[in-house]
Amino acid sequence: MSSHNPPVVLVFAGSDPTGGAGVQADIEAIVSLGCHAAPVITAVTAQDTVGVKQFASVDTELVIAQARAVLEDMPVAAAKTGMLGNKTILSAVVSILSDYPRIPLVVDPVQAAGTGDPLTEHSLDEAMRTVLLPRATLATPNTLEAQNLAPGADTPDACAQELMSLGCEYVLTTGAHDTSKVINRLYGHLRLLETFECERLDHNYHGSGCTVAAACSAGLAHGLDPVSAVAKALDYTWQSLKQGYRPGMGQFLPDRLYWAREYKRSHDD
Repeated sequence: MSSHNPPVVLVFAGSDPTGGAGVQADIEAIVSLGCHAAPVITAVTAQDTVGVKQFASVDTELVIAQARAVLEDMPVAAAKTGMLGNKTILSAVVSILSDYPRIPLVVDPVQAAGTGDPLTEHSLDEAMRTVLLPRATLATPNTLEAQNLAPGADTPDACAQELMSLGCEYVLTTGAHDTSKVINRLYGHLRLLETFECERLDHNYHGSGCTVAAACSAGLAHGLDPVSAVAKALDYTWQSLKQGYRPGMGQFLPDRLYWAREYKRSHDD
């Protein structure tokens, strides 16, 4: 096998027909950052840029079969989870990955769309706390997700500390902001490691959380340390959001292929 092959990132996520979030967002971000995306579909959704209409989880045995097919064929360099749908799928994913302990895992603990519409059959908070997060190299909760996963904590710092106490190695909390800045905080080794600030943009975006987590998984697949992987992922995500567009009647979509359009424009001039 050629050493020049792009690193493989195994993705567990739901399908979004708008292309804005879910596995479609993961593929775009992972490919944009020089990796090969190997997507395992966990659910199929009917949604638009306004909200989620309905969804159906994929049969757990089929989820397992998809993942095993990839893992037994390709050298997976990193893995990422997004929408898991139900506890049975969540447990199956962790069971599969337990056979590959050296593969770094990024957990996007999504249970609802950005509009607030649910993306799980029942709450997965407890299953994430006890089964999934202890396996995670990096978790990327937004402020609300962090509070749900750490209900006993009363600050973002305390939430991150509680999640690390469960076994998660690193925690990136996203979405805390004042009127002009977005502040993202990376925790590891039971302390705050880095604070990342960026300009707060005007719009609401469909798929921003997926983009951050997928970009982090790409960085880890390239062998970057978590701090470097997160820094690169946040910069890429912010550029994608800045170049975002509104193809439908609801939220804006990140332009995760902005670099390709910039390349085209530079060669058209």
